Amino acid sequence: MKAPARFLRVAALAVFAAASAVVLSACSPVKLVDRLTPDNTYIAESGIAYGAEPRQKLDVYQPLPARSAAVGQRPLIVFFYGGTWSSGDRGMYRFVGEALASQGAIVVIPDYRLSPQVMYPVFLEDSAKAMKWGLDNAARLGADPKRVYVMGHSSGGYNASMLALDPRWLGEVGASPRQLAGWIGLAGAYDFLPMGDPDAQRAFDWPRTPRDSQPIHHVTAASPPALLMAASKDKLVDPVRNTEQMAQKLRAAGVRVEIREFDDLSHVTLIGAVAKPIRWIGGPVVPPILDFVGLTPEKARTASIQ
Repeated sequence: MKAPARFLRVAALAVFAAASAVVLSACSPVKLVDRLTPDNTYIAESGIAYGAEPRQKLDVYQPLPARSAAVGQRPLIVFFYGGTWSSGDRGMYRFVGEALASQGAIVVIPDYRLSPQVMYPVFLEDSAKAMKWGLDNAARLGADPKRVYVMGHSSGGYNASMLALDPRWLGEVGASPRQLAGWIGLAGAYDFLPMGDPDAQRAFDWPRTPRDSQPIHHVTAASPPALLMAASKDKLVDPVRNTEQMAQKLRAAGVRVEIREFDDLSHVTLIGAVAKPIRWIGGPVVPPILDFVGLTPEKARTASIQ
């Protein structure tokens, strides 16, 4: 007798969590997933400078010719990873680049300066420079300049949302949120004052954190469309206060927003489920992203045989 699909997903998540715990001292769960990710489904260029600082570098993931739309028609996604603004490395997120580039998107994954070396708003200033690089180079990379998106997970979701909602940051580098086709937040932090996490406190110089540092206060009718995704039982970033409240604020302003919540995923496995090796364990995280940027799985399959 076959076990129910839900039971299999939960069991697989438990196995993945247990395996991650075993190797945690030598390899984080994200690194473990990365090691299982294929490297023959995309074309990569790494270490491209978008500024003069050592951490102002980015990697670009291009679809294979057989997997992509015509040159000039591909979407471009700039992805910012999380880590409470105090940890992370673009090389750990190759699985994100692979997942989306293998389906026809061009993916840019930047590093940005971290706390305690810097504090708010420096990591936003870096993110804006990386986003400007993506906007400026979209056509050269074969993307449609009108199909540029910003995406992030956790604190990276905060970075993405601030670029999309608060025009100060892109404005400082000669760009605008109006150039974005949309933004995608995975368990993003959009409203977190007062803050209790020591890493977040250090990154935002709490309690001297300005109120306008919160993305929720920058929603307007001109905000780009959004896809918001969260784990319904997230213990790190409250999905009700952040994802659901942001969705309500966007809808009230008349902005198109889609929201997806997953009962079988956690804060960490929400981004982990993007990875091809474990994509099946917790819910369809990748298909809504592809659909939002105009690359449904069906279109991706069609493009692969053209």
